[in-house]
Amino acid sequence: MAGNADFDAILSTTLKNYVPKLADNVFAARPLFYALTNGQTIRRVSGGAKIVVPIIYGKNTTAGSYSGADTIAITAQEGITAAEYDWKQYAATVTITGIEEAKNNGEAQIIDLLEGKIMQTEQTIIDNMNTMLWADGAGNGGKDFSGIQQVVAGGTLGGINPGAAGNAWWQPTQTNHGNAALTLLAMSSMYNTISEGNDQPTIIFGDQLRYEKYEALLQPQLRYTSADVADAGFQNLLFKGAPVTFDDNCEAKAFYFLNTKYLRLVAHTETWFQPTPFVRPTNQDARYAQILCYGQLTCSNRARQGRLHNIAN
Repeated sequence: MAGNADFDAILSTTLKNYVPKLADNVFAARPLFYALTNGQTIRRVSGGAKIVVPIIYGKNTTAGSYSGADTIAITAQEGITAAEYDWKQYAATVTITGIEEAKNNGEAQIIDLLEGKIMQTEQTIIDNMNTMLWADGAGNGGKDFSGIQQVVAGGTLGGINPGAAGNAWWQPTQTNHGNAALTLLAMSSMYNTISEGNDQPTIIFGDQLRYEKYEALLQPQLRYTSADVADAGFQNLLFKGAPVTFDDNCEAKAFYFLNTKYLRLVAHTETWFQPTPFVRPTNQDARYAQILCYGQLTCSNRARQGRLHNIAN
């Protein structure tokens, strides 16, 4: 079938107009997406060879009391560094074959077909991106975005190795529960360990069974929930004020205690859910467009993240 420039323009315009809604739907579809975007905007960066995240890991030693004409310390300070994250790329393709176009002849019919294709693509992005953002960043030969398991695993992240001398401040907290039954004491210990004053976990994730184990520990009259998380459509309970919920892609037999103040999705200003025009290859009877994302999941404080794992079924 010969290319139809009008159809190409109609398809491209329709896709471009729908993509902002697609992005909104994606980031409202799973509790991890909600946690990463609720109360804060995605950080948008216009470019750079790396995504640079400033990190404060030490105190200013010049701060202190003095009397009269005492000498005030002016020592140059360390304790500030930066994590550097590689840009990652993510894409999905929307394709309409020539026979599909022929069977849906007419502008209204082809737009209906396109909307169906977009809905299919949207659900695929939701499922695949949620899996990726829960993982260890090693997927697809290391091309995947960094994931929560990578952030809380304790290996090198952002170019900083927490095992190197002087880098203990970049270490998350991990507790092996020894395949024992879940206890409120174990959860409390993790929560308190990664808290500092009013800087506390903002959400706790487990798999469905761990969530149900926690629910069983609570008396019916104490099963409080977060209205905000419930209004977003996700089941939850509270632990010390932090919503507890479950995600199918969360590691089994574990609870992740996250402080999302220090977790940020970074998006490239020009290429974040950016659709390309529909084009027709010379060797295929089809039109296709791509939805492109350049970005990364970053962390600026791993010490405020924790993992309680090996919890019995």
